[in-house]
Amino acid sequence: MSNHLKSNSDESIVLDVTPESAGWQYLSFLIVKISAGQVYLHQTEDTELALVPLAGAGAVQTGVGDFALKRAGVFQEKPSVLYVPPGQEFGVISDCSFEFALGAAPAEGRYPLRLFRPDEIRSEVRGGGAARRQVHHTLAHPMPAERLILYEVYVPGGAWSGYPPHCHDGYGGSAHLDETYYFRTDPANGVALHRNYRRDTSFEEIFAVRDTDLVLVTQGFHSTSAAPGSNLYFLNYLAGELLDDARKTPPYDDPDYAWLKEDYTSNLMRLPLMG
Repeated sequence: MSNHLKSNSDESIVLDVTPESAGWQYLSFLIVKISAGQVYLHQTEDTELALVPLAGAGAVQTGVGDFALKRAGVFQEKPSVLYVPPGQEFGVISDCSFEFALGAAPAEGRYPLRLFRPDEIRSEVRGGGAARRQVHHTLAHPMPAERLILYEVYVPGGAWSGYPPHCHDGYGGSAHLDETYYFRTDPANGVALHRNYRRDTSFEEIFAVRDTDLVLVTQGFHSTSAAPGSNLYFLNYLAGELLDDARKTPPYDDPDYAWLKEDYTSNLMRLPLMG
């Protein structure tokens, strides 16, 4: 299976990643799009799950009540996020159209079903210079979950995200986390680049990603850049060895580039050169 996936816009299941298809241990990921009158049913079984609306509106019917979710679009507003523990069944129905993401990971059921509101999602601007971006802690510590970690990231055209590159595959003592990158661009014909690599050059992937593409981070350091004129959004689901409060553990930065965090413009070339 390629680590760069294209959406199937003609189907209700737009993207579908399982641990078996990805060749990893923990994370499952779906993009679902239903039209008016359609119903999507799901059983969490032995996993915890987080549902993130992307566009449109729908109702999630659960054993403890119904939850109305809506979102004008990923570039317009923060989402509400529905957390569902193991052993639950739910249905999603819409009277218009509704597109949403589902990510799941093995869990024991330590936390109850809960709706996180947009005002509970912390936002911050990270980096500097050409690596300035906005990060939303969509389901990240201290928001409770067993394994799941979610971020939404906004990258202006011409900027980088995840720089310096970082890893969470065991290298440098880092914990192992599976991770998906689901991309949207503004405008819709925008383009970005995503890189996964190892420092010893034994592994490298570089993908030209477009609107609604998905990239799997199976190993190595990684970072993303948005082309000039192409504003970028991506949704990260992560799950792995880190449990509960340990989910706050940071990744491991590539030591070749970690110095950038001290001053993102310290080695900036000034133009024009040479008179």
